[in-house]
Amino acid sequence: MRLKKILYGIVKKMKFLPPEIYMKYYYEYYTGRKLDLENPTEFNEKIQWLKVYYHPPILTLLVDKYNVRNYVDEKIGSDYLNELLAVYDNASEVNFDTLPEKFVIKGVHGFHFNLIVKNQKDLNRKKAKWLLHKWMRKNQYYRGGLEWAYKNVPPKLIAEKYLEEMGKEVINDYKFFCFNGEPKFVQIDIERGINDQRAFYDLDWNKQEFYNKENTVYEGEIQQPENFAKMITVARKLADKFPFVRVDLYNINGKILFGEMTFYPSDGRKLFYPEKYDKILGDYIELPKLPNGKKEITSL
Repeated sequence: MRLKKILYGIVKKMKFLPPEIYMKYYYEYYTGRKLDLENPTEFNEKIQWLKVYYHPPILTLLVDKYNVRNYVDEKIGSDYLNELLAVYDNASEVNFDTLPEKFVIKGVHGFHFNLIVKNQKDLNRKKAKWLLHKWMRKNQYYRGGLEWAYKNVPPKLIAEKYLEEMGKEVINDYKFFCFNGEPKFVQIDIERGINDQRAFYDLDWNKQEFYNKENTVYEGEIQQPENFAKMITVARKLADKFPFVRVDLYNINGKILFGEMTFYPSDGRKLFYPEKYDKILGDYIELPKLPNGKKEITSL
């Protein structure tokens, strides 16, 4: 454990290196595997390649949990957006007295910046404000593994309606893995924050055998939403022409709502098992070619 902490400290201090070099140390530290950026074949290898070389400016807008709302509105309409309660440029602007009993505050510029409030009476406001101020000082690009899309997202906080469904403590999260604009399979997270479990299904609702070791596999069968075909259509429209993007949706009593878009799930370091699936899933990603003499791709 002590050696791992030492190695972690060393890796963190190496972020001054060019991304194409740093990413090799970073990837091997977390996965135990060598990263081949010249000829990536596995799913997570290709995610690292996209971080290093695929930089269309629109990605910065789409990972921004506030600005992405305009994209969703243009693509599929505002009916798929959760209700926006407030927008804050600074944590000091947050006034809990103006918010309802239940709400969620998110930092738009990264992930795991979520304050979920089910009852304001139980909220420690002083601690919550401290947390919000802490988020505003973070940059996801440097906080994680140089996830390029987050590098220039301006810090901001948004408050949204708390989503709930009758009979469920936590709503299901449907995460569509889309390749060149086409959804291929969906990751379903259930009971998040309580009894986290996960399962993968193809689009014909056949449960898949692959999994992530870090997540508990849901052993039962998850009921297919009645409007699952419509969810696929929504994911397809949002995925557009990107080599890879994960489109997250909710389905509450038949109403489909947008969650977020991510281009680097789990920072591209959560391996699939059985191991053959890292290659099988990697084959779905068709990486674009770097223009002659260029070190990055800036157009779709």
